[in-house]
Amino acid sequence: MQLPIKTNMNIKLQQLRHFLFVVEEGGFRSAAAKANRSQATLSSSIKALERQLGKSLFESGNNAVLTTFGKQCLPKIQQFMDIYQRLESELHTAALGKSGKIRIASVPSLATKLLPNVLAEYSKRYPQVEISLLDDNSEGVCSRLLAGDVDVALGNLSASMKDEVQFYPLLTDPIGVVCSVHHPLARHNSGILWQQLSCEPFIYNGTCHLLDTTPAYVLNLNPKYEVGNITSLFSLVRNELGVTTLPKLAFPEYDDKLVWLPLIDPPLQRQIGIFSVKGRSLSPQAEIFTDLCINYVENLKKTQTGWKD
Repeated sequence: MQLPIKTNMNIKLQQLRHFLFVVEEGGFRSAAAKANRSQATLSSSIKALERQLGKSLFESGNNAVLTTFGKQCLPKIQQFMDIYQRLESELHTAALGKSGKIRIASVPSLATKLLPNVLAEYSKRYPQVEISLLDDNSEGVCSRLLAGDVDVALGNLSASMKDEVQFYPLLTDPIGVVCSVHHPLARHNSGILWQQLSCEPFIYNGTCHLLDTTPAYVLNLNPKYEVGNITSLFSLVRNELGVTTLPKLAFPEYDDKLVWLPLIDPPLQRQIGIFSVKGRSLSPQAEIFTDLCINYVENLKKTQTGWKD
């Protein structure tokens, strides 16, 4: 039967569900029970759908039997509802952080020492989340975060960007001197004064800017070498071509040819933490990752005295 067609069709999801319930249950009474509605309410919902479409979906006199038009509509409505249910499930999963992608930028020392354990736990809990990890210097990780290239960043906060990012401190990392185990300085287990480095060939690396606000800044003025790659840096030091300063986390613990000695004058440390952009909410995946990092470090502080607040 031809019905007047509403020009402004606004088909409701509930109407489509009620239509499928009638088909699946073979009758309006059972469909109403499944929908937890009265039979009159469900019938009104179907009639409203038929008015919007301009044709009957069920034969008159036996309202559980589909019309020819109803049979044409059934697979289309089923297909749409399948797509909708998948979308609903995927959105819910994404909201819980169980799928999707997380992009992380980190300074190399954390990428090699802290993140592997955190990422292992993260991947175990959320195997469907894709992880992208980039390493860069402190300025680089902040720049990537502010540019929107990553969701979260780890490193030490740059003074030039402190007004633009939210910083959650995780731990402090002392600065020390790195030299060959055969170097005369290696005997000074109690620590090194910066003046003891003034006559040594100094190798400048990306973390040496941490000396700039201290009397030791003079070491950065005329370095013998300037190296950006950490592998090259360690190679120069192993071959006794010079000495350098480095945060303890960046030092290769199991390298038997190098030694890290605390810098006691000036005593210096960097604050390591997690960055997010001020005023920008974290994705569900980034929220979970941040919480895992915080919990991991807190547990580590309790078990290893070498880690500090």
